[in-house]
Amino acid sequence: MRTIRNLTLSLLVSLPVVAWQAETTVRPPQALNPKIRKIIAEISEARVIDILKKLESFGTRNTLSDPNQPNRGVGAARQWIFDQFKSYSPRLEVSFDSYQAPKGGRIWKDLEVRNVIAILPGTADKDRWIMIGGHYDSLNLRVPPEIRNDPAKAAEVDAPGVTDNASGTAVAMECARVMSRYEFDATLVFVAFIGEEQGLIGARNLARKLRERNQMVEAVLNNDIIGSDVSGNGVSDNRRILVFSEDPNDSPSRQIARYLRLMGMRYYPEFSAEMVFRADRFGRGGDHTPFNEQDYAAVRFTTPNEHFGNQHSPTDTFENTSPAYITKTVRLNAIAAAAMALAPRPPVTVPQAQLPASQGAGAPAAARTGPRPGLTRGDGYDAVLRWDYPNPEPDLAGFIVVMRSTLAPDWEHEIWAGDVREFTLKNTPIDQLVFGVKAVDREGHESPVSAYWNPPRGAR
Repeated sequence: MRTIRNLTLSLLVSLPVVAWQAETTVRPPQALNPKIRKIIAEISEARVIDILKKLESFGTRNTLSDPNQPNRGVGAARQWIFDQFKSYSPRLEVSFDSYQAPKGGRIWKDLEVRNVIAILPGTADKDRWIMIGGHYDSLNLRVPPEIRNDPAKAAEVDAPGVTDNASGTAVAMECARVMSRYEFDATLVFVAFIGEEQGLIGARNLARKLRERNQMVEAVLNNDIIGSDVSGNGVSDNRRILVFSEDPNDSPSRQIARYLRLMGMRYYPEFSAEMVFRADRFGRGGDHTPFNEQDYAAVRFTTPNEHFGNQHSPTDTFENTSPAYITKTVRLNAIAAAAMALAPRPPVTVPQAQLPASQGAGAPAAARTGPRPGLTRGDGYDAVLRWDYPNPEPDLAGFIVVMRSTLAPDWEHEIWAGDVREFTLKNTPIDQLVFGVKAVDREGHESPVSAYWNPPRGAR
């Protein structure tokens, strides 16, 4: 194993390169964006505390609780979230995203459910969305025995749900408050999902609606159970957050996870985005899942220190959560979303006709005037990379080719290619390395990577 690894690393550092370009260009400097640094500084732990305490004060946010109570239950909670979004900035387009949920399964009555959405339109590429979300409903499964067979009364039992999931809602709300003060090329969308505890109802309906209208969504950052830095067995860790992303290893979701890690290391090194190469925890799911199912790149943030004794119980309270830890996760979400929204779109590296359902990221079809995108051996021993980039941004500077060992979790080496659509690495074995491309603008903002991969067996 060591011999293979060392051989691969020697390939990565000694590759002879020929770039097919008409003129020599220089990679823009990799400077930290002052806007992102200001956003980090403006995110407030005090504001996060206010959000957590207010959401707890509604007693329960059970999806099936009576929505007509003025200060308690799901209706009062969603109206407060709506009003808060409205108060942050007149540029935020705030709405209820409503659906009818029929009786069945975990839903014992027909009811209306409402996501709360705040949209910050982009200034240059408003049809490209980056979403930050977390569900606001709560659940208490430890109801008194005498009302277990009375679902209406069970839905009104206190369910404070601070870590699960006022914490995730606080991420979306605090990001919206701070980021709505700034302008971004792409559109930022902040979502408080409903009905997660009853089967991802709000997220499933929204993901389906966006796919039906072919909405371009570059990334969905879902935050769920990010409030605890001490687990039930006493293990404590406040310096990292888990980021789950679906297989295969070079899926669009996996590239978002890698991007989160990279931007976190650049802007906020004291808090680590630790990649977990699974769609979610064993036997469990979250609001990112319906977006994955609709071919969107979606990931999940979750604490490595879940306290199972508090989940879905009356002890999931403010006293049993960590606002400081939540605030760190807010910052990481804001960093990644802002970096993506300021950067160019990712290039198209795979012919759309070859995209399987699990990889169809909804990328725009290119007006092709030359070779189709893809990775080939050229004359037999080279790595020839081709990609599409329709409707380039006015400030596009060019592209970076990235590489790594097939055994490596993240990209290990990169080469500036310039403003081209084809790049050749001489005497480079394409079977021993993984390749990708990312776009860069003149200020140095980088898109997530678009990887080259083998199509599934049926598409070859």
